[in-house]
Amino acid sequence: MKNTAAVICFLTTVIPGLSMAQLGYGPVEGDRELSVAGTGSSESDFDNGSFGITGDMGWYFRDNMVAGVRQSINYASIEGASLNDDFWNGATRGYLNYQFGSSQWRPFVGGSLGLIYGDGVNNSGFAGVELGVKYYVLAKTYILARLDYQWFFDDAEDLDDTFDDGAWQNTVGIGFNF
Repeated sequence: MKNTAAVICFLTTVIPGLSMAQLGYGPVEGDRELSVAGTGSSESDFDNGSFGITGDMGWYFRDNMVAGVRQSINYASIEGASLNDDFWNGATRGYLNYQFGSSQWRPFVGGSLGLIYGDGVNNSGFAGVELGVKYYVLAKTYILARLDYQWFFDDAEDLDDTFDDGAWQNTVGIGFNF
């Protein structure tokens, strides 16, 4: 009788723990991800400001590699001596990221290639490098911080010449693996 009670006790405490351990944090090969992020700025008296929103949809072709599509929409309201206008622009790009580790913290590096278009920008292509970190607050839900450096070009010959004239973009958001 003692042996049966010990076996039942063991099974009811250890097996659920093992099944939870197998869940872990983060994606596995074949998962998708969806994230939404934002950015914004304003001067102290709120006459000039900007905000943007970015959405990502990615597919994990390995546990630590994701490829996807990212769409950004940005708005800026600028007032000055010679300016008084609102600007809208967008960017569409493909990206490829490599994530390090398998804990709740997932640093990543990657690159992107896409197009920028709209008001106040030169409609052109751009290439980018990025780094960031995802922190999994739940098994498949994370918060994200990313820093991108993008350089713009009209044709392939411009790629080398325009690297020093790029722009930084920072992003904070939330994402889900499914």
